[in-house]
Amino acid sequence: MPAAPQADGPEPVHAGTSRPGAPDEELRRLVSLTSRGDEAAFEALYDAVSATVFGTCRRVLRDPAEAEEVAQEVLLEIWRTASRYDPARAGVRSWVVTIAHSRAVDRVRSSERRRAREEATALPEPPAVDEVVEAAVSAFEVRRVQRAMSTLSDVQRESVRLAFYGGHTHREVAALLGVPLGTVKTRIRDGMTRLRMHLTQEEVAR
Repeated sequence: MPAAPQADGPEPVHAGTSRPGAPDEELRRLVSLTSRGDEAAFEALYDAVSATVFGTCRRVLRDPAEAEEVAQEVLLEIWRTASRYDPARAGVRSWVVTIAHSRAVDRVRSSERRRAREEATALPEPPAVDEVVEAAVSAFEVRRVQRAMSTLSDVQRESVRLAFYGGHTHREVAALLGVPLGTVKTRIRDGMTRLRMHLTQEEVAR
């Protein structure tokens, strides 16, 4: 494991040997010196906590290379934000573990969001077109559909237009409107129910 940080932060971290046995009092002293830009102190702090940082990241992240990358980011954050450490709130190791765990979880969530976007693009979810609306459109009864659409609330109408006229999947509609997927599905379902009722009532009135 590299020992000496450069002026702009630590060297890349790797799983390996370290000096994890330093007492918390000594670690607090090293953090205090690091907060004042003491590189020698950070070198000692780095050696003392880098294995803990990597181990915490590795328990959250499956990919060792990704765990090393996040651990490097955590150590760089420690280097840059040592002045924010409050010994009254937590020991140094607890503070370090909290940062490492938080950053590793952030990486997992970011990866999940990226995969969801990729899956939504690669495997679009075809909207379940309501049979009544499909029949009306196929018969070119546009005015009837427009009148029915005017009975919807603004949010329902916007969701239905994006899904059925814009050709977007439910996930894409949720992303475009900036609302949860479940909310979009509810809006579309309720909107389609109102459309069905309105068109059916018009059909009966004929």
